[in-house]
Amino acid sequence: MGRDDVDGFWADQRVLVIAPHPDDEAYGCGGTIAKVKASGGEVFVIVGSVGDLRHYSSEHPIVRGAERAEELCRALEVLGVDGYEILFEDTHRHMRLDAVARRDLVTLLEREARYSIDRVRPTVVILPHPSYNQDHEALFKAGFAACRPHLPQDKPLPQLVLSCDAPQLCWNPAPFHPNFYVDISEFLEVKLRALSCHVSQLRPPPHHGSLENAERLARLRGAEISVEAAEAFVCHRMAV
Repeated sequence: MGRDDVDGFWADQRVLVIAPHPDDEAYGCGGTIAKVKASGGEVFVIVGSVGDLRHYSSEHPIVRGAERAEELCRALEVLGVDGYEILFEDTHRHMRLDAVARRDLVTLLEREARYSIDRVRPTVVILPHPSYNQDHEALFKAGFAACRPHLPQDKPLPQLVLSCDAPQLCWNPAPFHPNFYVDISEFLEVKLRALSCHVSQLRPPPHHGSLENAERLARLRGAEISVEAAEAFVCHRMAV
């Protein structure tokens, strides 16, 4: 598939990104979002939760949910998405999505959320890869269930279901073996600019959640497919 074919592929896609928290969209697939938008495709984002939280950070020991919501708004403006929503904006459920019944999460992602699968009818869904973070795990499982196949006249079928990397989590017991890459050489700067909006979440180098490490990983993923920069995914389904 040539470059023009790839750009044409994204031009025809309607992408739904399901991110556990603000910043996960930029770390995991910010360059891909920018590429889809530049190609003429549509992108919608569902964020699981925001809330007040204590951090292991000398600069940001306590981060308010409202602050993270503002950072998300700025980042998604940089990426130019077509719409986004936050499912839960309270401290009680922030970082506790594993305590929400999975059936309820599936229903939100499948039917009830403003940008649910039934309403957006995405051709591509990007999920968080499973990890030690309970919110990432909960949204992956709920999102995976929401993408289950059905008769096309009864339920939209996302043709491409991916899960994205989470370099900000670093250590991860769930193996991440990418088999789907997106060349973001022309969009690395946009990815980093969007990520830099999440001021409360970035850490100074050599921390794995630093801006420098995000760039380093993008260039490493690029080297794996012989381009300047890339984002890597696990492909769970591709129907053509």
